[in-house]
Amino acid sequence: MDGKAVEFKVDWSTRSKLRGPGERSLGALLEGLRQRLAPHAEGLSISYVDDRIMRKLNREHRGINQTTDVLSFPAEPEKGAFQHLGDLVVSLPVAEKMAKKLGVSRKREVETLVIHGFLHLCGYDHETDAGEMLQLQAQLERELLEEEPLPMSLKRGRKPGSKIKVLKSGSRVVVTGRAAKALVRSQEVKKVKPVKKAAEVLAPKAKSTRGPGRPRKVAAASVVSAPVTPAKRPVKRKRPALRRSGVIS
Repeated sequence: MDGKAVEFKVDWSTRSKLRGPGERSLGALLEGLRQRLAPHAEGLSISYVDDRIMRKLNREHRGINQTTDVLSFPAEPEKGAFQHLGDLVVSLPVAEKMAKKLGVSRKREVETLVIHGFLHLCGYDHETDAGEMLQLQAQLERELLEEEPLPMSLKRGRKPGSKIKVLKSGSRVVVTGRAAKALVRSQEVKKVKPVKKAAEVLAPKAKSTRGPGRPRKVAAASVVSAPVTPAKRPVKRKRPALRRSGVIS
């Protein structure tokens, strides 16, 4: 670069209700990462989002319909153009949850996520290598932050007891609570098939004496009933008329 210092520009944006660390908190860390990993880079962008946006991005770009902590989108600028390293997207709600689990501040968790995402922008991939990326990440945390690295082995973005449900479209969603219990029950029911009893298998079916089809209903008019004899009314005997006297008692 002809001995000239390359200016490193960071574009910040946020679409989350939570507040993430900015230039004052992460400026020295980003400059240290650029000098160590990508001295040719002239800038990158960092976006703070909520779980809804992160879940959408994770579904569209990775086919996983659930939120995550950080996503990296490397850039491929042409020669002579502005050397934009790429875009980092951080979910602040996930960072907040992980910070509480680890007993650290939200800023400290975001620092780990920024280092992790920066390494992805530089071409590292912990899913395909033999552990080199996570080893380098731990080394960078010790050197640039002067702190012990945070563990990356915890399940991120998943609640205890949650299950992954595969939809008809093929996408996967994370369900918790009653929905997770119902999913487990439905899977158990599918595994257990109803077994017929031995008596039902061996015993021959009894032949029906009734002809094919349903029995016809007998019309009400076709039913002949015996004539009903009306009941005789009891004959009341007439009492003799009483003779009236002129005395009123």
